[in-house]
Amino acid sequence: MYRTIAEIQNALHSGKTALDLVEEHLARIDEHAHLNAFLEVFADSARLQAQAVDQKIKAGTAGELAGVIIGIKDNICYKDHKVSASSKILEGFESIYTSTVLQRLIDQDAIIIGRLNCDEFAMGSSNENSAFGPVQNNWKPNYVPGGSSGGSAVAVAANLCTVSLGSDTGGSVRQPASWTGTFGIKPTYGRLSRYGLIAYASSFDQIGFFTNNLSDTALLLKLTAGEDPYDATSSSSTHLTRTDLPEKLKIGVFTECLNHPGLDAEIKQKLDLTLEKLKALGHEIIEVSFPFLDYMVPTYYVLTTAEASSNLSRFDGVHYGYRSSGAQGVEQTYVKSRSEGFGPEVKRRIMTGTFVLSHGYYDAYYTKGQQVRRILKDRTSALLKECDVLLSPTTATTAFEMDAVKDPIQMYLQDIFTVHANLTGNPALSIPFGTHSNGLPYGIQLMARDFEEDLLFAAAEKLQEVI
Repeated sequence: MYRTIAEIQNALHSGKTALDLVEEHLARIDEHAHLNAFLEVFADSARLQAQAVDQKIKAGTAGELAGVIIGIKDNICYKDHKVSASSKILEGFESIYTSTVLQRLIDQDAIIIGRLNCDEFAMGSSNENSAFGPVQNNWKPNYVPGGSSGGSAVAVAANLCTVSLGSDTGGSVRQPASWTGTFGIKPTYGRLSRYGLIAYASSFDQIGFFTNNLSDTALLLKLTAGEDPYDATSSSSTHLTRTDLPEKLKIGVFTECLNHPGLDAEIKQKLDLTLEKLKALGHEIIEVSFPFLDYMVPTYYVLTTAEASSNLSRFDGVHYGYRSSGAQGVEQTYVKSRSEGFGPEVKRRIMTGTFVLSHGYYDAYYTKGQQVRRILKDRTSALLKECDVLLSPTTATTAFEMDAVKDPIQMYLQDIFTVHANLTGNPALSIPFGTHSNGLPYGIQLMARDFEEDLLFAAAEKLQEVI
């Protein structure tokens, strides 16, 4: 199968058609149905897209992504196709427009093959919260792939599509990338438009990509970045390339991450060895203190649940989506539709967020959370004046077995190394780091200054040389 965009292009140059590629991927998706990565396969529209792409290839007018097969997380809108955020509450809903990021890929002749399973409304760290069942990690049966973009990660790792789109609110691209041996990026907040991404927490959400190599990640970002009139938070900064990239890097490493009691011993050993190799090549390793590690996950959940409580109020059983058949009157329509339509984790976060925003608690929780967020941003900016990039494990461990983590607090702590970049808005990238003795992969994470994804990619290349 074709693991990269270059391999797709080679296949087209060798006589394959885009339609051939679609048929091969459809067959492979069918063979791997047990992974439950796809909620729906867009076989008919993908074939039509492929035929149009083949005509463009013949005419010499094809875009940069001609024939590339893309899967989309089920919270990204695609006109005239269903989207449900893996929730019963959006049962039967069909999108009336296409996400800006997705449209920019379609404009380059990418072929959209289906929508991918995820935690309901992107709320989860294991992909066990979907209304349509959990996603299996393709590396090991009955293990989770990570979340919330688990279907997107598995689809790329198992070669069911070339690349995929996910969304990252607190690590939902990078954490599953770590647990499936793929590349996962969360761009700078505002780098990509959020138009057409079903909102969980608007000041945190960012569309990201899963790929099997670094150059594909860079290409996708180049093709989709930039201002969007439909998203006021999108940045007009389109600058992606720098000519003054440092040859030798100053790499900041958090002391608190290196010495975290939850960090797996094998991952720590590999990390220590890698840092020694980087030093030997002339890169400067700077141990930096970030004493806020224990505050990040609580701050993240105070702020994101507050935003979720507000954002998800639109799913009310009145305007669209699921409506309880047993409801009588206005109040019952709201109560029953939301009670029956949302899953337990989504309800938990809506209730938490409503409490956080309630009279008498707003200042104690929400305002305090925003103050902590400002401190985190200022401290991170200061560290990135001393260092080119910050390095940490993406996850403290490898993937766990399904149903192994039952305590919600323990599940929330799976995001301990990833929420940082969402709280501060910085770009962060997870790259495959190794395979554990238990047979499962794990990743390493790099974080850079705002809008310096080019430096992130350059640092990742240097890191790959020593991994």
